[in-house]
Amino acid sequence: MLSVLSHRTYRRLFAAQVIALTGTGLATVALGLLAYDLAGARAGSVLGTALAIKMVAYVGIAPLIGAFADRLPRRALMAGSDLMRAGVALGLPFVDRVWQVYVLIFVLQAASAAFTPTFQAVIPDVLPEERDYTRALSLSRLAYDLESLFSPALAAALLAFVSYDRLFLGTVGGFLASAVLVVSVALPRPAPPAGPAGGVYAKATAGSRLFFTVPRLRALLWLNLAVAAPGAMVTVNTVVYVRDRLGRGTGDVALALGAYGAGSMAVALLLPRVLDRVPERAVMLGGALALPPVFAALVAITTGTGGGWRWPALLATWTAFGAACSAVLTPTGRLVRRAAPPEDRAPAFAAQFSLSHACWLLTYPLAGWLGAVAGLRSAAVALGVVATVAALAALRLWPPAGPEPGEAGEAEEAGDGTRRVRVLSG
Repeated sequence: MLSVLSHRTYRRLFAAQVIALTGTGLATVALGLLAYDLAGARAGSVLGTALAIKMVAYVGIAPLIGAFADRLPRRALMAGSDLMRAGVALGLPFVDRVWQVYVLIFVLQAASAAFTPTFQAVIPDVLPEERDYTRALSLSRLAYDLESLFSPALAAALLAFVSYDRLFLGTVGGFLASAVLVVSVALPRPAPPAGPAGGVYAKATAGSRLFFTVPRLRALLWLNLAVAAPGAMVTVNTVVYVRDRLGRGTGDVALALGAYGAGSMAVALLLPRVLDRVPERAVMLGGALALPPVFAALVAITTGTGGGWRWPALLATWTAFGAACSAVLTPTGRLVRRAAPPEDRAPAFAAQFSLSHACWLLTYPLAGWLGAVAGLRSAAVALGVVATVAALAALRLWPPAGPEPGEAGEAEEAGDGTRRVRVLSG
């Protein structure tokens, strides 16, 4: 899998991704401490609002960036996004009002909504061979998982020597280093758009219309919802399960989150070889269909009382969630690449970024509010139902046989000057 790093351009882009993710992880820890300084016992509500603002920025900004991606130099767009994020991080230590946090978080996440889909759309052009691209997707998945494990540990080590506001300087350094790496490489030009450009609305919704036209992308919409259900449960309620339900210490919260990351990394490491032999449909649907029985195990853990079995069972459940979600998420880039014509890749990746985070915008409050009001068992049942319905819908919508790579669809010009995709088969 590491052989793909011999490609100079991809190696530098991957390094930029890893460094920026590390800086983001440091900012996450520092932001929690800043929220506590500003709001005290209300810190949880401040972070919850900031998380909702993040998702709103992702859902609203990414399609707009996708609409203009073909007009903007991709290297300048990504480097500019990094510089904007560095500027916001530099300002965070100086805020003294909660509303200022909200404003800066929106700007920060708007810049991320510009950077990430553009980065995702660049990689297929940098690595045109599917075998290399598959390995790049696995490395990207590993980078996200390692960030969730490494950044908190790094933050804890730094906090032994410096105050938390200095962590934002690490974030600034990460984004600046990412910008330098991005401008140090020459990126392939994107495929020119075919046909009339259309208006801003038509271009902003072009990627979303692909998702509602191509069968496998319609299935991907439901797969996004399927993985958002366990992801929200783990992110929002791990601390409640470990501290309140099981009565364990704060260190075990990190251990439980690490179990989720370990399951995800294990599958990401295996998938390049698996995907050489098995189509992504079988892998992704298999991961989604594994979620309902894992949710059933979680309900049993929540319902059970006494005994030391529930802690190792929770670790096993979180590991299984991570593995199943990675099986769905890691090949997603291959699926979008196959289904979208080259000239539509930027809006397609922007739509995937936006629509997938819209699913999180639904499941995050469901996991948090339902867990707080009705209890963890009710939250597990509700999210288990969401995951089951979504997995079955994806199974029904994704045809067993579809067009071969590069033959997913053919662009046609509509009467209003916009473009649509005519599916050739499947």
